[in-house]
Amino acid sequence: MQDLKVTLVQSELAWEDIDSNLAGFNSRIDAIEEDTHLIVLPEMFSTGFTMNAAELAQDMKGSAVKWIKEKSAEKNVDMVGSIIADDGGKFFNRLVWAKPDGEIFTYDKKHLFRMAGEEKVYSSGSKNITVELNGWRIRPFICYDLRFPVWTRNIANQFDAAIFIANWPERRSAHWKALLQARAIENQCYIIGVNRIGIDGNGLSYSGDSSIIDPWGTIIFQKSNQTCIYTGELPYETLQKSRETFPVWMDADNDIIRSL
Repeated sequence: MQDLKVTLVQSELAWEDIDSNLAGFNSRIDAIEEDTHLIVLPEMFSTGFTMNAAELAQDMKGSAVKWIKEKSAEKNVDMVGSIIADDGGKFFNRLVWAKPDGEIFTYDKKHLFRMAGEEKVYSSGSKNITVELNGWRIRPFICYDLRFPVWTRNIANQFDAAIFIANWPERRSAHWKALLQARAIENQCYIIGVNRIGIDGNGLSYSGDSSIIDPWGTIIFQKSNQTCIYTGELPYETLQKSRETFPVWMDADNDIIRSL
């Protein structure tokens, strides 16, 4: 299987300004010179992490989804990011995965961040998804999901890489870094974490710390406190060898995990 090339886009977000954010990401993506298979944007990339869903939510025909679909087709790459979605009058923190042929996959954030009142505004998702890309099986999650290892468990090697997109504040950046490594080690898979930088409308500061971590927990890439567009290569051989030479996954009691 071929190695996977992934581009992480870490940047500031204009608070509750969809047009400005789409224009900004449009320029950043146009500046990517390396070949890549997948471009990953932060959580709520078009608005910032806001509870103002009543004013900012869009359906799946709105400008944010339209833009990510068109950009994916234009660049001939898969693209991932989350938006505020209005689905039948309910609001979701919805990850949108766009493929160049126009196909869309969605994942609604399962764990809503009660410390910000997210559960009072948004509805929780109930299903994981796994998306295939060049033979790789990739499972995406959103921010607070990172703290729940049962939900993110790689049962019987169902996925080869996991993505966590976030608006994770700097004051808990040590948790972000440690948990990304833990998820890589316990699941024996690559971890891709993309976070924002800057200060949001609530005065919270974000250091980014977007990362790529291999199945051994080795940090391939991590960048703090600056705008960054990084393309990294995930060698499939590293994944294969980790599972063959240190097969922890063979001793997992998956029946117990499924029953939790």
